[in-house]
Amino acid sequence: MRVPRRCKTEYFISKILPILRKKKAIRLGKFDYRLSNRIDEDLQKLRCRVNYHALRFTLPLESMGQRLVERLRQKSDRYIALHLRFEADMLAFSGCYYGGGEKEIQELGKMRKRWKTLHTRNPDRERRNGRCPLTPEEVGIMLRALGFRNDSHLYVASGDVYGGEDTLASLKQMFPNYHTKESLALEGELAPFTGYSSRMAAIDFIVCAASNVFVTNNNGNMARILAGHRRYFGHKRTIRPNARKLGALFLARSNMTWDLFASKVRKAQRGHMGDPKEMRPGRGQFFENPSACICEASNKEANPIALQEGMLVDQEDFLDHHSSSSSEMDNEEEDVDPDLDDAVLMQEEDMDQEDGELGVDDEAEIKNVTSIPV
Repeated sequence: MRVPRRCKTEYFISKILPILRKKKAIRLGKFDYRLSNRIDEDLQKLRCRVNYHALRFTLPLESMGQRLVERLRQKSDRYIALHLRFEADMLAFSGCYYGGGEKEIQELGKMRKRWKTLHTRNPDRERRNGRCPLTPEEVGIMLRALGFRNDSHLYVASGDVYGGEDTLASLKQMFPNYHTKESLALEGELAPFTGYSSRMAAIDFIVCAASNVFVTNNNGNMARILAGHRRYFGHKRTIRPNARKLGALFLARSNMTWDLFASKVRKAQRGHMGDPKEMRPGRGQFFENPSACICEASNKEANPIALQEGMLVDQEDFLDHHSSSSSEMDNEEEDVDPDLDDAVLMQEEDMDQEDGELGVDDEAEIKNVTSIPV
């Protein structure tokens, strides 16, 4: 069965439950976003019981994921996980330009024609509106600007990255301790899962969930579910790029010094650094922000969930050890419904005002920002 988007509980009781009783089991296709965010708190808590306790990966998947986590911990007691969406079809759908020249324009343009309803977009405008996922290089630059050193260990969960090793080269140079499930697994260890994208994604999910810091270059379902999972189990830091502000900065980064650029990145990321009170209760999708299931005040002794499987870590300690600089992040939040984000365009004057606030159009000393200090 397919369920309409954002159904109230009454729909499930009147339409789904009778069939479930008759057939004993049903498969709900396209289930993301299907149940409304606004249901009774008791049902929200039941929802958390299902999401975070009843639903489990199969033992082979769980065992494989935990083995990779243990191998990472042997290399470093702290690591960053990056969920990198940079597949060709995703880039084609975005309508953005990623610096690949005429070859990219032709390849992605041809692929984009698969979607008959997509109109032609202005790549620069899309980037200024924050509708372009950050490139691997831009993610690396953002992390370095936030203060993460190049000796930090980085686990990357991704599909087939468009451009392959050439696209990843800059990120690997910035973070030489670069790991994937393929690089951590022993020969033949991934064979039972290879060829099944959902199984491979499940392994990435397990490793990302256990990381000290989780970073994403996209706002897709897996990234949101991971963010909610990490909030629920003791709150672990999730960094969400403020693509709208960072897009403007990256367009102007060659016109400012590294120190100036880094300070503007830190300013742009206020409210997107995964602080506990960053997202207000009820904002975002419930699986991203399960606020009804999270105590307002608790401690490690009184909160067994926070201790489950040793997943609680000291976030500030990680930043102290792996950052070359620090800055106080304000708990600002853009009052934008994520579901409306893809439908609403910024007005031109708003973008110009925001550029002025960030200083991306000022006449700074011209130096190449890609000269990143070690």
